[in-house]
Amino acid sequence: MSAKNYETMVVFSVANGEEAVQALIEKFKAMIEAEGTLESIDEWGKRKLAYPINDEPEGYYAIYNYSAEPEFPAELDRVFKITDGVLRSLIIAKEEK
Repeated sequence: MSAKNYETMVVFSVANGEEAVQALIEKFKAMIEAEGTLESIDEWGKRKLAYPINDEPEGYYAIYNYSAEPEFPAELDRVFKITDGVLRSLIIAKEEK
């Protein structure tokens, strides 16, 4: 099985402050690095959400670009869903060039 390329966008809660956001970004960075190859993290920073999520009008956006085995995104998604401070996440498999 060969690694595939993925892009994952995560919207973190800003309710617990910048340190909490950075801690979560590092947590998922470490998780991705343990399972695959992290190419980049693009932090868009704090943005107004299109609609409030959990009564929060803003979120902190981060986009991870990485390659990993095909089983990994499902595990990553499971962890996103049970992690406090993650409002939304989206994992996209990129097309091979």
